[in-house]
Amino acid sequence: MTHAYLSSPVPVALAHRGGWLTDDQGVRRTELENTAVAFQHAVDLGYTYLETDVHATSDGVLMAFHDDTLGRTTDRDGAIRALPYREVARARVAGKEPVPLLEDLLAAWPEARFNIDLKADGAVLPLLEVLRRTNAWDRVCVGSFDQDRLDRARHLYGPRVATSCGPVDVARLRLASLSPILRPAASRAPVCAQIPLSHNGFPLLSRDVIRTAHRLGMQVHVWTINETEVMERLLDAGVDGIVTDNTAGLREVLRRRGRWNQGGRQGRTPGSTRTPKNG
Repeated sequence: MTHAYLSSPVPVALAHRGGWLTDDQGVRRTELENTAVAFQHAVDLGYTYLETDVHATSDGVLMAFHDDTLGRTTDRDGAIRALPYREVARARVAGKEPVPLLEDLLAAWPEARFNIDLKADGAVLPLLEVLRRTNAWDRVCVGSFDQDRLDRARHLYGPRVATSCGPVDVARLRLASLSPILRPAASRAPVCAQIPLSHNGFPLLSRDVIRTAHRLGMQVHVWTINETEVMERLLDAGVDGIVTDNTAGLREVLRRRGRWNQGGRQGRTPGSTRTPKNG
């Protein structure tokens, strides 16, 4: 049975950190990643699947932010896990936009689905509390580059929350693709394999991997693909989804194929700051 998170027609188009924005001259802007402005831009393009990352502040507030520290993308410094929410709330991405709360993003676009990368152990329990408060169990897919962290989340969240493959899951899937004898060793927990083309020069994706994932009931989503020629090849190979920064490019590729399945959903842009509800 397909998890509700993946009930939309394939291929699934996922806006990575909201994707690229462009100015009035069509010049690409990358500095507003993981902000409400970026997500609104993707929604305006018609995206209903949005990819983001989460960290928790020192007082347990869940923020949509990629890095461990604020310095690369905001006008402030410091590790998010070491700062209280009131300090992180003062940071501005590219000097302009606040770091959003995940709970605000879920509320702003109630028909969107969110792919969430757990970036820190401290984010596992706060995410559970956010899902409880928002009743967003069917609207999220949780993944992590840390297999232990992901396994802990699966244990706490239960099967109603979709999860993608962690590193060990990917290795087992890759092995299972080499021989049917090895297929029983592959994890049945993930609803999708979200993988790059390769890791450290070692190829991870092949038609055999795609076929094996499908036999195990998983979709295959590939990240982060920004070249339209590569998108075309992956779709020809049978992948079920593509994670991209190039949101306009992927939309155009899928439109040309008559496979743009997203529907434009208007939301409300989250406020710049608010008092978070701690669980």
